[in-house]
Amino acid sequence: MKHLLKMLDLSTEEIIDILNLADQLKYELKHGIPHNHLKGKTLGMIFQKASTRTRVSFETGMYQLGGYPLFLSSNDLQIGRGEPVQDTARVLSRYLDGIMIRTFEQKEVEDLAEFGNIPIINGLTDFSHPCQVLADLMTIREFKNSFEGLKMCFIGDGNNMANSLIVGCLKVGMEVSIACPEGYRPAQEVLDFANGYDCFTITDSPIEAAKNADVLITDVWSSMGQESEIEKRKIAFNGYQINDELMAVAKPDAMVMHCLPAHREEEITTKVFEAHANEIFEEAENRLHAQKAVMVKLMAK
Repeated sequence: MKHLLKMLDLSTEEIIDILNLADQLKYELKHGIPHNHLKGKTLGMIFQKASTRTRVSFETGMYQLGGYPLFLSSNDLQIGRGEPVQDTARVLSRYLDGIMIRTFEQKEVEDLAEFGNIPIINGLTDFSHPCQVLADLMTIREFKNSFEGLKMCFIGDGNNMANSLIVGCLKVGMEVSIACPEGYRPAQEVLDFANGYDCFTITDSPIEAAKNADVLITDVWSSMGQESEIEKRKIAFNGYQINDELMAVAKPDAMVMHCLPAHREEEITTKVFEAHANEIFEEAENRLHAQKAVMVKLMAK
């Protein structure tokens, strides 16, 4: 494992290894046990998309690991203002020990990895959100103890979250069911991967997808960069909501997760959100621990 670019790149063994280390780091933090695995290391954090959770969790994680986070906004870099990504990658490789980038195009992340010689972590692209899904898997295992026999249902847009959840959950042995409208399906590359599994289904019926689910997950209907499509998307996703009706067909002990921010009464009702707030905010906390595990795996050398 040289980089974390997308879930498709990770083997089942690598995913479990990251989750095990994340559990260990979380335990050590809760019990005041120092873990300065990245003492003296510097992580450059490139943000072309703003984020509360990504910035705070990566900065805090680097400090807890004994390293130094360096925040780089789009105003601080020449990427997109004339300098090729390959030149930026080669320059930053001489200053930093790793780069986390949160951006729009997956190609930009892949190019940094190709032309640089330090680890690259995908903090989010329009195609993939591996850090969030590793935190989601960590949370599922915490609450359910194992992945064996579990069904994950995702309701909503076939976006970066859906792409990454499909791959991650299938690789750890879960059944996966996706409900999204025509025209908003996951990436073909992901569907091609998933079609190799008998335990994968995709439908336009949220009720069908949610039947006997152990875990229900959703995301906002409109992500950053899709502001001009908000009204169109509200029409398209009408009915794609985690609510009492969906919870009634899921397992009685089903858990609910959301990567946040949540738009209550759109993709999830306030009632369901608050009933499962403990799971949702544990999921948010686990971004810190999962990302620390990724940074240790990539940078503690």
